[in-house]
Amino acid sequence: MEVNILVVDDEKAIRDTLKGILEEEGYRVFTAESIKSMKVLVEKSYFHCVLLDLWLPDGNGLDYISYLKENLPGSAIIVITGHGKSEHAVRAVKEGAYDFLEKPFSMDRLLLTIEKALKETIRSRSEKSEDQILGESKQMLYVKELISKIAKTDANLLIIGESGTGKELVARSIHRLSSRSEGPFIDINCAGLPEDLVEAELFGYEKGAFTSATQRKLGKLELAHGGALFLDEISELSPRAQAKLLRVLETKEFTRLGGTQTIRSDFRLICASNKDLREEVEKGRFREDLYHRISTFLISLPPLRERDGDILLLTEYFLSHYLRKYGKPNKYLSEDAKRLLLTYQWKGNVRELKNLMERLAILHEGSQITEKDLRYLLGFEHHPEDINALLLEKDLRKARQEFERIFIERKLREYGYDLKRTAEAIGIDLSNLYRKIRQYGIEVGI
Repeated sequence: MEVNILVVDDEKAIRDTLKGILEEEGYRVFTAESIKSMKVLVEKSYFHCVLLDLWLPDGNGLDYISYLKENLPGSAIIVITGHGKSEHAVRAVKEGAYDFLEKPFSMDRLLLTIEKALKETIRSRSEKSEDQILGESKQMLYVKELISKIAKTDANLLIIGESGTGKELVARSIHRLSSRSEGPFIDINCAGLPEDLVEAELFGYEKGAFTSATQRKLGKLELAHGGALFLDEISELSPRAQAKLLRVLETKEFTRLGGTQTIRSDFRLICASNKDLREEVEKGRFREDLYHRISTFLISLPPLRERDGDILLLTEYFLSHYLRKYGKPNKYLSEDAKRLLLTYQWKGNVRELKNLMERLAILHEGSQITEKDLRYLLGFEHHPEDINALLLEKDLRKARQEFERIFIERKLREYGYDLKRTAEAIGIDLSNLYRKIRQYGIEVGI
């Protein structure tokens, strides 16, 4: 990632020296000689670190730390001055500066301070981004209340909701708030593994247990000891794996595949599913006794389209996050763009919105985001022209293939690039969808 640094100092020699040294270290450096010129640059670009002089021709740098914190959220601010006093240092840190360096300082010390500041702010932003559950709708306020109560217990938990609603985020948040937070959080996607590998991943295996087992491997159940085990899409477990998991939950004991040693593991089980497991039980596809074991507590996450008031809040959060991440200048949404976001169905839920904001941050030029910009990235704009072009095609086979490519691309966007849901929606096998994606060179790694 390219890191932008802004040097604000009234002495040209210092600006030029710092710029030269920092650029040699691989940073992208901008300079300003005053508060006024600093503000001009801040309005145009995001800076991951600001080196701020104390005494400037048109103001005291200390008075503008809060301005920088507001306009460059997550940025590391380092105050540098040749007229430092202890009270200045105290005020600088109190206002939100990362550190206070008195001139003259060694370049090694400055570079080390910048490196540490960037690492800490990046880690802080990452932790907030990963752990924060955003939403002020009544549905999400209820979910947050449940999380705060359930996290204090050690009971098994089932989280249900459509793909992209944030089930893993909730699971991690509960673990972080629990008494097991110092222990591991081990996750496994039951839908992402072939049936014959799920048991090996869960229980582990001994050397020689099967042809490719060349050495012992610890399973997820064993690795989760003292912490939490998160089973995503648990509805995809085979009947055999369901039966074996039930026995583990009853006894807290198991053996590795090909082994005889009994292993005990103390873990909290958190499961998630995008299917209604009660309905799966009624249809005979999921064990009723296992369902009751895993659902001591149940959290149901609402789809984004039903979270009144949260869509624009999440839009602004993700857009701001990705603009900072990629060092882009601020952008804002027009009123017609906001209306489109509020009326769009968001079948891919929060994941789809997050992906859209990342694409906007990277691809969009200019400061205003319009409805037309959104429609283009959502795939609404180019279809009429493409269809008209197809009608002019003389070769039926080519026309059919091109239509299929357009159709699959549109459906993938519609379902937030969730391949399984897309395959179900358009009525083909998941393996067939994979094949067509490869055939048409469709990009899905967003």
